[in-house]
Amino acid sequence: MNLTQEELKAHLKETDPEFRKIAEQHCAYKKQLQELASRAFLTPEQEVEEIRIKKLKLLLKDQMQGIIDRYRHEHQGQTV
Repeated sequence: MNLTQEELKAHLKETDPEFRKIAEQHCAYKKQLQELASRAFLTPEQEVEEIRIKKLKLLLKDQMQGIIDRYRHEHQGQTV
């Protein structure tokens, strides 16, 4: 049985402490970006911070995908 990407993320959040930690930080960055996006105007410092957060969020997304890929490779043909 193949899990969808979202099902696998949910499974890893429950079973993999590293994935859970990364996913929680990714979510925190997403909330920070939403808060910045809700502002009518960003100061130059806020613009720099927005760029920094976007880069960190992308790095975490890549790390989560790496864990997902590793899990899929290690569990090919198995069910969760």
